[in-house]
Amino acid sequence: EVQLVESGGGLVQTGGSLRLSCAASGFSFDDYPISWFRQAPGKMREGVSCISRNDGSTYYADSVKGRFTISADNAKNTVYLQLNNLKPEDTAVYYCARGEYSGTCYYSPFMRAYDYWSRGTQVTVSS
Repeated sequence: EVQLVESGGGLVQTGGSLRLSCAASGFSFDDYPISWFRQAPGKMREGVSCISRNDGSTYYADSVKGRFTISADNAKNTVYLQLNNLKPEDTAVYYCARGEYSGTCYYSPFMRAYDYWSRGTQVTVSS
């Protein structure tokens, strides 16, 4: 059974840091890209970052570039999203999702299909 379980959300002050984890089971990260998305109250869901072990590609939304870092630990089948220099506008529920088989993070990865999603973890940044 394919599952994605994320953890690591919480409440931090502006400028603080958090690390989100997305642990996968039932498939290998070597074969599928993983993306992080977020959704704030009253706003549409937006893509945040993507990683593909298939071709080594990564991608960041402009709003988080230079502040967030995505990485993967193959041994643990876990993808991490390090969130630094957090801002109140980063407040949202964060989700990880599995992309297409042998997919890439090049060329607008957030527009592609994602078939499995985690339940979401809340990140709140206070001003």
